[in-house]
Amino acid sequence: MNRITEKMAAEGKLLSIYFTAGYPALNDTLKIIQDLEKNGVDMIEIGLPFSDPLADGPTIQKSSTKALKNGMTSEILFEQLKDIRESVSIPLIIMGYFNPMLQYGVEAFCKKCQEIGIDGLIIPDLPVDVYHEECQETFEKYGLFNVFLITPQTSEERIRFIDKISKGFIYMVSSASVTGSGKGFGSVQTDYFERISAMRLSNPQIVGFGIKDSVTFQQATKTAKGAIIGSAFIKHLTEHGVNSIAVFVQMIR
Repeated sequence: MNRITEKMAAEGKLLSIYFTAGYPALNDTLKIIQDLEKNGVDMIEIGLPFSDPLADGPTIQKSSTKALKNGMTSEILFEQLKDIRESVSIPLIIMGYFNPMLQYGVEAFCKKCQEIGIDGLIIPDLPVDVYHEECQETFEKYGLFNVFLITPQTSEERIRFIDKISKGFIYMVSSASVTGSGKGFGSVQTDYFERISAMRLSNPQIVGFGIKDSVTFQQATKTAKGAIIGSAFIKHLTEHGVNSIAVFVQMIR
């Protein structure tokens, strides 16, 4: 069974953390993953940096730029993670854009993910139809879940189609803005959370974008299975360094 499936079936609300591989320093990736698990994080999204991250806000964009300058590539990330399953057991997802995967070779990329123990991929610029028609067979061949994003503007028909072809969970974007924006959730977001919950989808939902503290985490997980924190965690790494991960997780939990 895929580790994501196991985690979604567990009791309680899940905390997932996103960080950019190769940031703050090129070789921080492994330590960050190990420390996140050690401090009780349930799932990790490893950001593969890209030069044009359209869905990301300024904080993640800056971390991607720095990681690329540090020398991070797909090949280096796979090398850093080759023995990750000797020390880490929680689900690991690579989040990135489709262009680096195309350059690496989609099947070769998926094969390498399987070899090192990656459980899924999140590819914001891979249209659901293209995935379904051209990539799904390859992803499933290597045991990878592809996680799709929905927004408040996504039609019910589209959401139900995504739910039909999804495995693991659906990434529920809290708003139509980029990551890291907003000061909290108002009635527009909470109404959206409740509307999606009322659809009784087959796959659990994890909320992302705008989660930054215990208050927004609790708001997001009132109707969803869990929440993803990215920009706030990267800001914490920038300001306090990689040795302060425990402090950040304690602030959320």
